[in-house]
Parts: sequence; C-alpha cells; structure tokens
Amino acid sequence: MKAKKTIYYILMFLPLVVTLVALPFLPDQIPAHYGFNNQVTRWGSKYETFIFPVINILMGLFMLGMAKIAAKQETDGKSNEGIVIIAGIGMLALFNVMNLYFLFTDFYRVEDLSSVPIDLMQLMFTVLGVFIIVMGCLMPKVHMNSMIGLRTTWSMKNETTWKKSQRFGGISFIIAGAIIILICLFTGGWLCFAGSIGVLLIIVIVDVVYTYKVAKKY
Repeated sequence: MKAKKTIYYILMFLPLVVTLVALPFLPDQIPAHYGFNNQVTRWGSKYETFIFPVINILMGLFMLGMAKIAAKQETDGKSNEGIVIIAGIGMLALFNVMNLYFLFTDFYRVEDLSSVPIDLMQLMFTVLGVFIIVMGCLMPKVHMNSMIGLRTTWSMKNETTWKKSQRFGGISFIIAGAIIILICLFTGGWLCFAGSIGVLLIIVIVDVVYTYKVAKKY
C-alpha cells in the first residue's frame, strides 16, 4: 500500500511541478480552447495552464476521501481501499497525459490539433482502455461497499449477487477496455471518441441488466 500511495502522490502533484518548470518557456498567449473542428476558438494567458494541475489535485483529494470511506466500510482487510487508490492512480495518470499534451500545444501555439502528430482522442482513450482493463482485473476482489464496484440495487442484494456481479463486471470491463484500445488503433478524432463512449454505454447497460437477472435468480 505504501508504494501505491507514493505513486499516487507523485502523479497527484507532478502536473503542478511540470507546469511550474514549463511556465517561463511558454508564450504569454496560448491556445485556451479548441472547437469540434480542432481549431483554436479562444486564446488566453499562459497562467491558465494551472487549471489542469489544480483539477488534478482536487481529483486526487476526492479519491483519497473515497479510499478512506471504503476502508471504514471494510471489516476484513484493506482490499477496497487499495483498489480505490489504484483507480485514483489511473485517473491521475490520464490527467498527467492530458496536461503534458496541452503544455506541448501551448508551447508551440498549435492552432489546429489535427497538425499534432499524436491524436488527442486516441491518446486519451488508449490510456482509459488500459485503465478499464486493470479495473476489470481488480473488480472480483472488491468486497461489498457503497463506493466502488458494479453497484446497483440488485448487485447489493446479498453476497452471492455481489460476487457474481463483480466477476461478470470484471470480465465485461476487460473486454470493453480491449475493444476501446482497438478502436483507438484504427480510428482517431471524434470517431474514436464516439466509438469508445458507445462501447462504455453498451457495457454499462449489459452490466446493469446482468445484476437484475442474477438478483432475480438468487
């Protein structure tokens, strides 16, 4: 757990450190917002680069709060707390990647995201796909709680429905993550975004329906 929390805190504050180091080298005016056509719609001050680091820290604090609540709800061991920390690491890693990407576009004053060699949507959803696969592997280990896991009224009916729901949810997450990564390999831009979000919506619906059916059976 100590090693996990060390990685967690590094990822939590790394964007702030990187942004502070990069700030003197950034132009005074940077691209502050891009439209759906990947074109700059607003220019802003270079100090707006601190938005991502602040959001990252707030997200980190939120996940730490969730980990503490999950720990209090767990009577045997600390698996739930550890899984929340791992989930937090995944989310913070995603924000770190996005922070580096936008520091790059700020430094070069990129007016068209299509000109950047790395597609933002491909980058984001590839990281998300890996994160979903990791969470899928961990879901069967989640004990019943009100914070994490495949939680519905039906999955929390009893221990049997909970365990079966988490096992099914874990498999579905692994499949969804793999499909999202494949989508990112063969598509880009908003097509990658739409395809990935579509996969997530389908998996959520399938998982919820499964918890209903397993609750009726048990």
